[in-house]
Amino acid sequence: MSNYYLPGIIAGYSQGHFLMADDEDSDLQWYSSSEHALIPLDDRFRYPTSLRRVINQNRFSVRINGDFRAVVAGCADRDTTWISDELQEIYWELCQAGWAYSFETWQGNELAGGILGIAVGAAFIGESMFFQIPEGSKVAMVHLVNHLRRQNFQLFDAQMTNPHLERFGAYTIDTKTYQDLLATAIEHKCKFMPTEYESVGMGSIVK
Repeated sequence: MSNYYLPGIIAGYSQGHFLMADDEDSDLQWYSSSEHALIPLDDRFRYPTSLRRVINQNRFSVRINGDFRAVVAGCADRDTTWISDELQEIYWELCQAGWAYSFETWQGNELAGGILGIAVGAAFIGESMFFQIPEGSKVAMVHLVNHLRRQNFQLFDAQMTNPHLERFGAYTIDTKTYQDLLATAIEHKCKFMPTEYESVGMGSIVK
């Protein structure tokens, strides 16, 4: 069990802050940014034609919380990571409490990739993503956006943009604009897990 109080963590995210460590051995700190990157949930969302072909080939199945811990570990597995062991445990506690989710792609019984995030009201705050099989995380992104649309989410926060996310239409906004959008989004009630899959961690398959 971490020393962090889960409602306090959710309050922090609800104000536009996020937890991270400078490296795997550092203490966790709250951070904020002068601008935030958003993934559009409207017709500004886009992806390459080559990825569309991969999706149409049905190479991957999609699950929610099929293996949450493996997704977190995959996101943390890099030369320099901000996801310390303590933060991994916090994510697990948030998952068990119904706040954090892993949106995953699978190829047979092998985890192909996944996106880790926190859902607060109608806002989904993406924390990290990874892949083990090429295109695994990209396919997860497309299906996640479609899932958020079906669940009536209003905001998909990617925190910081990069050339990879910009291929999906990611764009940045200033902190004041972001906080206004976030405040509106968290006032709405949305379920990230579809109603028929409310139990956390049961590895639901998204239809």
